[in-house]
Amino acid sequence: MSRSRILAAATVIASAMTLNAAAFAQSGEVNVYSYRESKLVQPLIDAFTKDTSIKVNVVSASSGLEQRIKSEGANSPADVLLTVDIGRIDEAVQAGVTQPIKSEVVEKIVPAQYRDPDGHWAGISMRARVIYASKERVKQDAITYEELADPKWKGKICIRSGQHIYNNALFAAYVAHHGEEKAEEWLRGVKANLAQKPSGGDRETARDVAAGKCDIGIGNTYYWALMMNNDPDKKPWAEATKVILPTFAGGGTHVNLSGVLLAKNAPNRANAIKLIEWLVGEHAQHLYADSNYEYPVRASVAVNPTIAGYGKLNPDTLPIAKIAASRKAASTLVDKVGFDN
Repeated sequence: MSRSRILAAATVIASAMTLNAAAFAQSGEVNVYSYRESKLVQPLIDAFTKDTSIKVNVVSASSGLEQRIKSEGANSPADVLLTVDIGRIDEAVQAGVTQPIKSEVVEKIVPAQYRDPDGHWAGISMRARVIYASKERVKQDAITYEELADPKWKGKICIRSGQHIYNNALFAAYVAHHGEEKAEEWLRGVKANLAQKPSGGDRETARDVAAGKCDIGIGNTYYWALMMNNDPDKKPWAEATKVILPTFAGGGTHVNLSGVLLAKNAPNRANAIKLIEWLVGEHAQHLYADSNYEYPVRASVAVNPTIAGYGKLNPDTLPIAKIAASRKAASTLVDKVGFDN
């Protein structure tokens, strides 16, 4: 082979190696620790991989992920943590296992009240804590959170444990709005109005309203839609109830977040940022809206028709970070008033 042919062949091989290396760098992997149920997160993971060719490795658990990342230390494989509540978000930040996301894309798309002031987390979808009311026995279509302590509801309210992360967030929002003293008084009033000991989950709350055990219950917006559209066995519970979007007096409806955090020692940081930015993009936000029945954080993405049927959501303007700061006080008050007893 002539010298010119050898050089040409070498150039072709070098070019091919460069292209392969570039392709690998653009794909690679990202490791996700997730509090979301596998069946809910998998469609997002599959879509991300299809759009980017980046392989996603997922570790799912219902608790303890931030402690796992902490115990793994500098060698932790975690790149991204997906959460289902501001409680999990706050716990991860307090555990010191996150770092600022630093993304102009995220800052542009996600409203400031749904982002950590220091950049350690961002909301990627929203859900509201609302009322499931009996269509037969409840005639009013508007209610305030404060009104839940009104004696007119005595023996008519069903709710899951006051220490559950969803209720803890709502109670923390009440503390942030009104202070601990008034929040304690309110919690005592709500407890006095309970039809039964707090138990079960949000679906069971709808079940008990449908069965006549109570007139109103407290639940997340997406559970009602899932029962109505995706679960024939539980559809009668949704059909017997209506969703009311409550508000704080003079304010808006309490919303909670599904959030994303960047792990402190993320070994695949570039791909982690790509995933985080993809999660607030058009494709992912449509999946959150239409598959999970959550409110998108991206303003250009429409709310699912079932969720829109509840009425226009006017979210509480209180920054999520301020609510998270009141979580401990809310938990202490729940025990102090014996809410779950």
